[in-house]
Amino acid sequence: MTNTTQMWQEILEQPSVLERCKSSSETVISNITEHLKKQHIDSVVIAARGTSDHAGVYAKYIIEYALEIPVALAAPSIFTTYGKNVNMKNSLVIGISQSGKAADVLEVIKSANKCGATTVSITNDTQSPLATESMFHLYCNAGLEKSVAATKTFTSQLYLIALLVAAWSGNEAMKKELSLIPQNITKVIETSAEHIKNKAERYLYMNECFILTRGMNYSIALEAALKIQETSYVRAKAYAVSDFHHGPFAMIDKDMPVFVYAPEGPALKDIIEMINKLKESQAEIIVISNNKGVLEMGNCSFEIPQTDNDMISPFYNVVIAQMFACTLSVTKGLNPDCPRGLNKVTITK
Repeated sequence: MTNTTQMWQEILEQPSVLERCKSSSETVISNITEHLKKQHIDSVVIAARGTSDHAGVYAKYIIEYALEIPVALAAPSIFTTYGKNVNMKNSLVIGISQSGKAADVLEVIKSANKCGATTVSITNDTQSPLATESMFHLYCNAGLEKSVAATKTFTSQLYLIALLVAAWSGNEAMKKELSLIPQNITKVIETSAEHIKNKAERYLYMNECFILTRGMNYSIALEAALKIQETSYVRAKAYAVSDFHHGPFAMIDKDMPVFVYAPEGPALKDIIEMINKLKESQAEIIVISNNKGVLEMGNCSFEIPQTDNDMISPFYNVVIAQMFACTLSVTKGLNPDCPRGLNKVTITK
């Protein structure tokens, strides 16, 4: 059963993990913010892999939105494969890794330190190489994550990023909304878990799907696709709707499953346009939204808490994604805790 898997238990832990993460990081975030305000930071560079890279995509969007500072996702192979260095002197350089052992991310941080950049790591291990190498360390404080499929470590990464951006930008409204996330995630779990379990059987034989959204939730589309890929071996591909209008739309067949994350916010108008186009092509549309009218547009739908803040809705959307992936895996007779060919810690160079 789904609720006996380690992945499901770790999904349930997330509200308490985020509360603990926030409490233990407040002093460090204050120190980072104080330091950043004394620096001439003209860019941000983020290095990460896998799930952590999706947290980096979220960071890119919210930093550029809240602080209007350009953010680049690093190409670690420039440092490791090609042996080059990049001038990051006036940059904030963030390395994200759940284990803190990503060798290529570590090389980016080392190079950044050499040129005098401000470096911050986000890991779930205070003694990891990445944590000890960076100038500042933000601790996920998620406890041991046993399932190979990351859940609570990912949301704690998102939370630390959001808390840092809220403090750095001085956005009091964002701070308030962030404080409500743990209790709202509890509501998502309580109201959606059984509904997801009831609907998962409909997609038992799904072997491919698309996952669409736009803007800050693009990171969640990427993460949702990865979770379905690694737990159910389904060929899932994420796109921003702005890209999907072009060549990729040609892949839509009748009854093709398409998951659409469509929360209230600035991107909703564009997402609705894509839903209407998908309906014309008779796709099987699964909508995740907090807009009643949009929820009714799906063949299947899952509701998230009310917010029109695109910096906040990703937290609710990703919990739906995690629960669906875990439930689908178990429905297919698979074990989401031990995906074939994968290990909990992957060392990339």
